[in-house]
Amino acid sequence: QVQLVESGGGLVQPGGSLRLSCVASGSIFGINNMGWYRQGPGKERELVALITSGGTTNYADSVKGRFTISRDNAKNTVYLQLNSLKPEDTDVYYCMVGAVVPGPVRLLEVWGQGTLVTVSS
Repeated sequence: QVQLVESGGGLVQPGGSLRLSCVASGSIFGINNMGWYRQGPGKERELVALITSGGTTNYADSVKGRFTISRDNAKNTVYLQLNSLKPEDTDVYYCMVGAVVPGPVRLLEVWGQGTLVTVSS
């Protein structure tokens, strides 16, 4: 089993910053892609940022230049730095980890429980 624990969400004023963290634990042989998605009421879940095992990043156009994704492979952790936040960034943010797990060995897509980011004055 693989568990993801997210942290760092909260209430912030427009123009402010937050840092989200997501730690993976459990029976993990390795981790492939790691990413952050977001979803608001009545909306589909959308990709915010993705980082590959080699460090290549991909961002949604709406967050380019404002958000930065990074990872610490030694800690099985992915981060999302959110700067210059706007009210339209308000959503529940979910981390996703592609984990290589045993029994049989396979790639498993695991999702976090979500953390709420609210941007409001």
